[in-house]
Amino acid sequence: MIAASFLALAAALVAIPATAQPAPPDAPVARPTGASIPANLLRLSIAFARPPEGPVLPRLSLVRGDGSTIEEPFLDQELWSPDGRTLTVLMHPGRVKTGLAANESLGRALIPGDEASLIFDGRRIGGWTVVPPDIAPPDPSRWRTTAPRSGTREAVIVQLDEPVDALGDNLIAVRDAGGRRVGGTGQLVKGEAVWRFTPRSAWQAERYVVVAAPDLEDPAGNRPGQDFEHSPGATSSVPDGPAFQPTGGNNRP
Repeated sequence: MIAASFLALAAALVAIPATAQPAPPDAPVARPTGASIPANLLRLSIAFARPPEGPVLPRLSLVRGDGSTIEEPFLDQELWSPDGRTLTVLMHPGRVKTGLAANESLGRALIPGDEASLIFDGRRIGGWTVVPPDIAPPDPSRWRTTAPRSGTREAVIVQLDEPVDALGDNLIAVRDAGGRRVGGTGQLVKGEAVWRFTPRSAWQAERYVVVAAPDLEDPAGNRPGQDFEHSPGATSSVPDGPAFQPTGGNNRP
């Protein structure tokens, strides 16, 4: 009887699924934060809770879905933010841009349909499904807004036509009816496919326009009106994003 009860308890314990250990609160955050990356990904970034000690690239690796390590995926250069907490990691350009020697000899580092994991100090800090190369530039004319109410400081929500680089928060802006940049704070969310902007002062019942800087890039290095594979010296104008006019609200400052 006791043996049967013990066996039943043991079986019940085995049936309980293991709970994954939560990531420590100071774990690095890899970006892009979306579920997928293009095969021609140009860069990624890593946000640290505090400046790490020593070089980081030797502690990073990119691993395929089958567990094999991708050979020479990164350019041997560390680009740090002024506060020393955000590292931009460039994919080796020879593995990204077509027609270069490394692309011809090694091929792309990322293969459509594969899975890719970013490993730091033996811990997975990012993972994505690789999708086909992205050759279409961001197009602000295709962005859509959810307008806020006038007299409030509600955020305007801008749905982009594709994800952009995670460090591009300040490369999108709102211009008022007088052509002046509206002060406030922008933030890229939802896999960098949505931009939220909260103004410093309340919205007025006037026309505003969302605009993009010429050097805004998507994860593959395409810029508005200009793809990454463009010929040297080629330029194109940047179309305006959507216009919106706050309405209603409580007219409070």
